[in-house]
Amino acid sequence: MLQASHSYLVRTQYLGFRYSGWQIQPGQRTVEGMLSKTLKFVLPGEPFKILGAGRTDAKVSALDMSFELFLDSALEDTENFQKLFNTNLPPDIRVLSIDPISKKFNIIKDVKTKEYIYLFSFGEKNHPFCAPFLANIHENLDIDLMKEAARLFEGIHNFSAYTVKEHGKTKTTRSITSCKIKSNTLLSANFFPKKSYALHVKGAGFMRYQVRMLMGALIQLGRGELTLSNIEASLQENNTVLLTYIAPGSGLLLNQSEFSI
Repeated sequence: MLQASHSYLVRTQYLGFRYSGWQIQPGQRTVEGMLSKTLKFVLPGEPFKILGAGRTDAKVSALDMSFELFLDSALEDTENFQKLFNTNLPPDIRVLSIDPISKKFNIIKDVKTKEYIYLFSFGEKNHPFCAPFLANIHENLDIDLMKEAARLFEGIHNFSAYTVKEHGKTKTTRSITSCKIKSNTLLSANFFPKKSYALHVKGAGFMRYQVRMLMGALIQLGRGELTLSNIEASLQENNTVLLTYIAPGSGLLLNQSEFSI
């Protein structure tokens, strides 16, 4: 039985394109599953447990995703263990750091802010190599109108229209501290289109599909399928606006996580 005498905060990066999300699922390749498989190999016979700071959907990537690693025995040398861990992980997952943390630390409750970035382009179809990184909207979009609408999501709102309905009670009143569309300066490649864009969204916590549905509504607005009034109405209590478009997972990445440690 795992006594969990020692715990570590492990920061990772991964390209999510070939994974069915973070969380372990039967018969599916997941990031958590790959991390667990590798830990079993590099810590033979050593009981462990991992707990993620959240979950990412299928094909969603991360530049800064953290999980807590619980061990019965302490790691003798975290730097060498990080090298061993990375050597045995697949090339689309990388461990950035491993740091011991207090038993009082709670990786779920102690999150201060998370920043998600959604990368997209529109118009001409992209080079196929863009697929893991950029959502490609084939129609032309009114990007200026989308930029104006993105700021409407800032503040405390009822985001019940921007998540899937799940069993149990989900707190749908959330706070977004910053939401804006800018030119993409985060990732570049010689096969990227000349122009691409990035939706930056920052807040303490997000519901399932929330960022992808925010992006989906902005895409619908840019296509002329929604209006600014629709976006404003969707954030009101007891709203009746039905949003059904979830932007593709491959454009989304978790860019940064900050904790109260």
